[in-house]
Amino acid sequence: MTTYALTGVTGRFGRTAVKRLVELVGSENVVALARNVERAKKLVPAGVTVRPGNYDDVDQLTTSLQGVDRLLLISSQPGGPVPREQQHRNVIDAAKAAGVSFVAYTSFPRADRSTAALAADHRVTEDYIRDSGLDYSFLRNNWYLENESSTLRHAHAGRPFVYSAAAGKAGWALEREYAEAAADVLAMDQPRTQYEFAGPARTYKDLADATQGDFDVLSVDDEAYSAGLQQAGLDEPTAQLITSFQTLIRDGQLDVDSTDLQDVLGHELTPIEDAIRDVVGD
Repeated sequence: MTTYALTGVTGRFGRTAVKRLVELVGSENVVALARNVERAKKLVPAGVTVRPGNYDDVDQLTTSLQGVDRLLLISSQPGGPVPREQQHRNVIDAAKAAGVSFVAYTSFPRADRSTAALAADHRVTEDYIRDSGLDYSFLRNNWYLENESSTLRHAHAGRPFVYSAAAGKAGWALEREYAEAAADVLAMDQPRTQYEFAGPARTYKDLADATQGDFDVLSVDDEAYSAGLQQAGLDEPTAQLITSFQTLIRDGQLDVDSTDLQDVLGHELTPIEDAIRDVVGD
């Protein structure tokens, strides 16, 4: 029997992916890795084996990956004491040492040629996986619709829908759809080496048009957008970081034309109006 493992199972993406994987292959064939093992045991489906999975600890990861055939590496969050690039290398090194044969990795849109700052760690990780000798699939996830939750909820409540990405487009889809597709790829007998996972490319104006409520739509420049975030209580570095996401969308970094996501899922994505209602909790 094939044994499957996932990292980062206490996060929202990981929780969805492990549940989907259990549906596909059975809980007895799934290993869940998490930094907080006790918390993970409360979150994963019954029958799933939970093992420690600290991205910073190669030896621990190597032990936890013993007996695993196929691994879903969910990319870590940047900004920790150990750089994300090194964390990912740790997982790959451990996978090789433990005898894992295949790794699926959640990456960034067109990571091999993107000029976005967010793509850098992912590009390095993809290169490292290619050079590792492991079989692999790169799951190049576009933008989660949940990333826009604040904007969507404000508009739904009658406050202005503000953006600075102009006519730039992104492939918004629900995070759970990306997570389910990741599990589907992990369970495939012969997956492709890369997927550009994305919803239909849309502008912020498209999102505003699909959002219920009576609100103004304001297209501003980055300076005004950042200033608005700071007026709402964010510190300047955080406001600038969030504004940089608007910039990369305006620059076309997330404008991807691909049906890979719905093709892997085997059905159409959640209609955008319904997806927005899901995010705003209506």
